[in-house]
Amino acid sequence: MVPHLKQRRLTMQRWPQGIDGPAVFQKHTPAWFPSWIDRITVPKKGGTVTHTVCNNAATLVFLANQNCLTPHVGLARIDSMEHPDQLVFDLDPPEDDFGIVRSVAWSVRELLESLGLTPFVKTTGSRGLHVIIPLKRSDTFRRVRSFARCVAGEIVRRHPNDVTTELLKAKRGNRLFLDTNRNGSAQTAVPAWAVRARDGAPVAMPISWEELENPKLNARTWTIHDAPERAGSEVDPWKGMARKAKNLGRAFDQLRDQCGAGS
Repeated sequence: MVPHLKQRRLTMQRWPQGIDGPAVFQKHTPAWFPSWIDRITVPKKGGTVTHTVCNNAATLVFLANQNCLTPHVGLARIDSMEHPDQLVFDLDPPEDDFGIVRSVAWSVRELLESLGLTPFVKTTGSRGLHVIIPLKRSDTFRRVRSFARCVAGEIVRRHPNDVTTELLKAKRGNRLFLDTNRNGSAQTAVPAWAVRARDGAPVAMPISWEELENPKLNARTWTIHDAPERAGSEVDPWKGMARKAKNLGRAFDQLRDQCGAGS
């Protein structure tokens, strides 16, 4: 899990009273955290916030001992905070219907590949999937989010009865929410291998597109019981992911006229 956390600002999702108590989201690194844990201070409205940066297994273990079950990380590394190296589409179904998640994921993949991009996919450990594009860090968050919204708009145009980008749940009906809001400089996403606070302790798992064809697969297929075995195997659907990184220039040019997105 550490490679998916390294050099990224982190927000802790903690359960101070145990898993049956309320969860809290904590951005600021507490004063009692030891000095050997890395940090990054970033501006916020009215001041600054100092995030934890999990650069090693010892930090990850320490976070677990602080009842941080699920870390959430930024999409940019801390050496270039305004230039993400990932773009994320979060596929959130209205209910526990993984069939529509699978169908929309294939549609997103088809569109992205037609634009010359290489999408990767992971289960979220909750209800849906994340479709991820590796980026070269030449595009700003503003441009990346604009592109993501353009892609989402095209998917909605093609599948208006199944997909929506409507923020209000009451207006979504039975449509899947294609969420692009993770693609902001102040936003975070659940990383690969994160444990989720659901029955069975499911794990967000990188998968291959071939695995997505399995009708038995769903967002919570892997849990803390079998994730270690997969981690110790040679299965790595994301191997070579960084080498597939691209900028969005050419892809954006092909989509701009279709949805009127800015640059």
